[in-house]
Amino acid sequence: MKCSFADRDVLLEPFRNIIRKRYENFVLREIGFTEGKRKLADTFNSYLYYGLHRTEGGWVFREWAPHATALYLIGDFTDWQKKEEFRLYPVGNGNWEIALVDGQLRHGMKYRLWVEWDGGYGERLPSHTTRAVQDEQTKIFSAEVWYPEHVYEWQNDFSKKLKNPLIYEAHVGMSTEKPGVSTFEEFRNEVLPRVAGLGYNAIQLMAVQEHPYYGSFGYQVANFFAVSSRFGTPEDLKRLIDDAHGRGIAVIMDIVHSHAVKNEMEGLSRFDGAYDLYFHSGEQGEHKLWNSRCFDYGKNEVLNFLLSNCKYWQEEYRFDGFRFDGITSMLYWDHGLGRDFTEYKYYYDGNQDEDAIIYLTMANRLIHQINKNAVTIAEDMSGMPGLAAPIEEEGIGFDFRMSMGVPDYWIKLIEDKKDEEWHVGDLFYQMTNKRADEHTVSYAESHDQAMVGDKTILFRLLDKEIYSSMNVFQRNMVVDRGMALHKMIRLLTITTAGDGYLNFMGNEWGHPEWIDFPREGNGWSYEHARRLWHLVDDDNLRYRYLNAFDKAMLKLVKKEKIFRYRPEPMVRDNERQILIFSRGSLVLAFNFNPTRSFSDYRFGTQPGKYVDVLDTDDTLFDGFGRIDKKTAHFTLYDESDGNQMSIYLPARSALVLKLQD
Repeated sequence: MKCSFADRDVLLEPFRNIIRKRYENFVLREIGFTEGKRKLADTFNSYLYYGLHRTEGGWVFREWAPHATALYLIGDFTDWQKKEEFRLYPVGNGNWEIALVDGQLRHGMKYRLWVEWDGGYGERLPSHTTRAVQDEQTKIFSAEVWYPEHVYEWQNDFSKKLKNPLIYEAHVGMSTEKPGVSTFEEFRNEVLPRVAGLGYNAIQLMAVQEHPYYGSFGYQVANFFAVSSRFGTPEDLKRLIDDAHGRGIAVIMDIVHSHAVKNEMEGLSRFDGAYDLYFHSGEQGEHKLWNSRCFDYGKNEVLNFLLSNCKYWQEEYRFDGFRFDGITSMLYWDHGLGRDFTEYKYYYDGNQDEDAIIYLTMANRLIHQINKNAVTIAEDMSGMPGLAAPIEEEGIGFDFRMSMGVPDYWIKLIEDKKDEEWHVGDLFYQMTNKRADEHTVSYAESHDQAMVGDKTILFRLLDKEIYSSMNVFQRNMVVDRGMALHKMIRLLTITTAGDGYLNFMGNEWGHPEWIDFPREGNGWSYEHARRLWHLVDDDNLRYRYLNAFDKAMLKLVKKEKIFRYRPEPMVRDNERQILIFSRGSLVLAFNFNPTRSFSDYRFGTQPGKYVDVLDTDDTLFDGFGRIDKKTAHFTLYDESDGNQMSIYLPARSALVLKLQD
């Protein structure tokens, strides 16, 4: 084993024994499954056994339901009545099975399970169904026999390792402009080209797993192995992923293993009459805030289910990795609610679900065994050390962790501080305050910052002016301020990011308003569950300038390979609100002062010739064009101050210079 990640942080010294014990428990659990003779990736294959499978002469269906006394397949082939010929038989260890001959089932037939237990019964969807559809009239979900005549043939191989992901977070359903649910095909044809054109190298797809309630944003999962049928067929999803790969874009799945929907007919809750089959019993099995069920990660059967689920999405759909949602809720028995993790002791005080930590470590091991280039990203609000440290260094093994404090800081700054109160020293600290030994992905805003009751960054900056003053025919002070800060905020976020960057669909060009899915409270309206692409495509509106800036910004970041270097502070002039730092051969100068421009701002830097490579005030991005892009900047040597450079910094703008000589 390599040295522990804890060796690099003196504050972790008191907790070394706990960290070592966690790693040892993982190793013992891994050996318990693999017997030290095979890989985790070869061990977990529940989806190959359970569920409905085609055989040479017909079909076989299997289910795990140890508390059941009887199981039947019911469907449109039985008039939805239980019949003896569709009765499953126990085959040991809580498993049930039925073999069917050709003709009894056909592609497209609907079915469910009829489950009986001591004292009760109920209809259920199979735990491993790969296709669940909702009846438009009754709104009831059923499993669907899915065995199309033509198997999808993959066209593009993809073997890139995303060392520095530039992620376009997307929700397929709300990616259309029409008031309704979009499809994989529509996304592939209409949105994917936009993503490729901007220069993102990864798409993070939300709401892939089937979920009964559309308004949950995909975070109340019922059918973990099923592609959400709202968006199309399994083949449609494969075609989308294949197309993305052909464009050099990785596809990351927003996977939900932190909890499950409480629905009993569609989901896993009380599947065979027992409340604790997959979940903790009693209050520990209920997430009160989310109104959902909490997995018992200590059960071998649960680990088999979830780890096989990771493998399934990689093997069947060729996802290039996962963003694990809600990890904080998994890590702590109290789900991290109402806690401020201000001291290291809160990561090691016995409030941690050690079984969940083992599961996450095993998931990372398995995922990377299946695909060494896979990417795993942790969404954790608590900042637990070692989350994105290698397993061999006693870490949990994620490749990246989300810098969740960055968007929170931007919101607080915009809402609570006047422009002239923005403290650039604190700003730089908050943007760069990351564990140096763990890779991170930064973002100014994701889908979380635009949910109902909240606002996108541009909407916060413009408020009502976003409705009336975004045209190109007149200048507006509120819009000018908002446009300028929107560019500066995103540029500072990506250029101070540790190792990657994320943006939510449409926010790159300042999509107005908020996200609100159809629900009873809004009259089941799709008005805010869509993307108004015509706004950015309209030459008479100013949104297109923000889109152009996003493209130029990503191009620069990739061309200069800025993530190879760390941000090095050069100037933190809080009085004038000027922040200057370097990253590799780039010098990035930000003037957050709302009124003062500086025509001769001097600072020390490496000697040589510098040229302008990006300027937020450029007229190409709806700026005022106050900087002459043809002007080269040369350093001059001063006996007392060393090599100095003088630049013009207009108010509320940012300039990126590159050292040429």
